[in-house]
Amino acid sequence: MRDSIKECTVLNNGVNMPWLGLGVWQMTDEEATSSIKIATKIGYRSIDTAAIYGNESGVGRGIKECGIPREELFITTKLWNENQANGYDAIMDGFEQSLRRLQLEYVDLYLIHWPVGDKYIAAWRAMIDIYKSGRARAIGVSNFDVNHLEDIIKDSGVVPAIDQVEYHPLNTRPELYDYCKSNNIQLEAYSPLMRGNVNNVPLLKELAEKYGKTPAQIVLRWDIQKDVVAIPKATHEKHIKENADIFDFELSQEDMERISGLNQNKRFL
Repeated sequence: MRDSIKECTVLNNGVNMPWLGLGVWQMTDEEATSSIKIATKIGYRSIDTAAIYGNESGVGRGIKECGIPREELFITTKLWNENQANGYDAIMDGFEQSLRRLQLEYVDLYLIHWPVGDKYIAAWRAMIDIYKSGRARAIGVSNFDVNHLEDIIKDSGVVPAIDQVEYHPLNTRPELYDYCKSNNIQLEAYSPLMRGNVNNVPLLKELAEKYGKTPAQIVLRWDIQKDVVAIPKATHEKHIKENADIFDFELSQEDMERISGLNQNKRFL
């Protein structure tokens, strides 16, 4: 049983990544700084941002001010589409700009944010160069389907460490889930709480009562038991704490299957 927020998955290159992280999408710089300071006090060590979020500077300040040694943190950011579309030099420049805004010498995980046209194959080669430089401890992708993953692996021979996608009980991506499992790619869930819609699903409310938890905690526990990393967004201390309070119970196999059976291939983003 995964019974601590310190629990990690081991990525395909041997790097440890926490099962639970803090997502900062749609946060201002100030909100990102504040949320990181709250979250790290609670025990979070993984923070997920992106160039397009416009808050890497706030994340950088949060990292500096939270008092946690850099080597204990796991920081993810992402390459934006415009840099990808403009080729190798623009990709390298995008990465450098992210490091500057974050005030970091390296990130723990760097992702291609979206597969753009036919550019993502060349972009993956550039990502491999960033990884070889030692300034990203792991590299991966976001919003890639099976065909995109097959393309970059066939071209480069390098398997991404992560595929970060919208993943929750109403969108379980079974084909992608199975592909990632078989190819040792860690699946990571963004918007795991369905942008608040987690509270509108009767089964999740029923299970919340059964286990003495909230619907959000039921879903995040389901993620982790499915071997899926989760990065819920939260700005208020109450929700940041609530999202972390999932390591003292375990869902039965029957309830896991019932939750998975909710799938409708429904996206909220």
